[in-house]
Amino acid sequence: MGTSIAFHLAEAGVRDVVVVERDDLGSGSTCKAAGGVRAQFSDELNIRLGARSIELFQRFPQRPGQEIDLHQVGYLFLLSSDDDVTAFERNVDLQNSLGVRSRMLTVEEARRMSPLIETDGLLAATFSPDDGHCTPESVVLGYATAARRFGARLHTRTTVRSIVGTGSDTFRVETDRGAVSTPNLVCAAGAWSREIGEMVGVDLPVSPLRRQIMFTEAMLELHDRVTPFTIDFGSTFYFHREGRGLLFGMSDPDETPGFKLDMSDAWLPRLTEAIGRRAPRLLDVGVRDGWAGLYEVTPDHNALIGSAGRFFYATGFSGHGFLQGPAVGEVVRDLVLGREPFVDVSSLDASRFAADQARPELNCV
Repeated sequence: MGTSIAFHLAEAGVRDVVVVERDDLGSGSTCKAAGGVRAQFSDELNIRLGARSIELFQRFPQRPGQEIDLHQVGYLFLLSSDDDVTAFERNVDLQNSLGVRSRMLTVEEARRMSPLIETDGLLAATFSPDDGHCTPESVVLGYATAARRFGARLHTRTTVRSIVGTGSDTFRVETDRGAVSTPNLVCAAGAWSREIGEMVGVDLPVSPLRRQIMFTEAMLELHDRVTPFTIDFGSTFYFHREGRGLLFGMSDPDETPGFKLDMSDAWLPRLTEAIGRRAPRLLDVGVRDGWAGLYEVTPDHNALIGSAGRFFYATGFSGHGFLQGPAVGEVVRDLVLGREPFVDVSSLDASRFAADQARPELNCV
């Protein structure tokens, strides 16, 4: 998110764009992400942000200029409750009205698309062919390289210690490597955003929540086979092709907020149960490795995009930040420059919770 915003601002001619990153670029949540890109959401804003981002991902080798290994194999949501089927039918109608080529599928159609699944208990599915996955670290590299080409400065291994408003419409950002004064400040710190907000007196209700993913050994049966990004929506178990094997994961309803990045075995019984029910052949495949990363979760599982004076923020994406990064980069650029973004994001302002105007997103895992 930070490198996308930096690129879009610098490309637009903004001088003295500075990115401050306490570690290496992408070392937070981005390079721990599953890399999914989609426009299948329940919220109109997320559909528009997802669809626009897919357009930009498709053109990424030309602008900003980086190969990102984009595989548009589609997202396949598997549905096993009547309520979910009803909700997804409504979502598909909304997505179609906005130009997204999603559609409802029968259970048999879903099985043919994703032969690893067992269909017991399934009622229907949805699929959109333009969705898929790409490589997060390549996206970061592409934006960072292009941002530097346009004159942006990216300071890694630089920690923000404090932020002070000087009273003259300027922020003074104190870091462990010196200070930066700026009339415009953008927070794109993901799971770490609440602390940045506190420094300037803005409540950004973002909580870190551990999510874990794992990788299988090579699977010969996947050779030359297109495998959609498959999500068993009822359990949140998902998988997609990664090299010669699969990447897979699932949320843990017992997980508690915190900056926990160690792998935990606590989720394994529930994960094993979900795999055994929906893709039992995976139980016979070796697991290569895995890692834990952090979701940046808000109370309604929807993003915080907005501003308080000249303090701008784009955070709290609750698992769909990477895939919306290109479009949100455009939006924040326009907010900073006082231009009207391609989509009205005013309802994603952080003040919505105090005003009891939460905007929940259903299609989260």
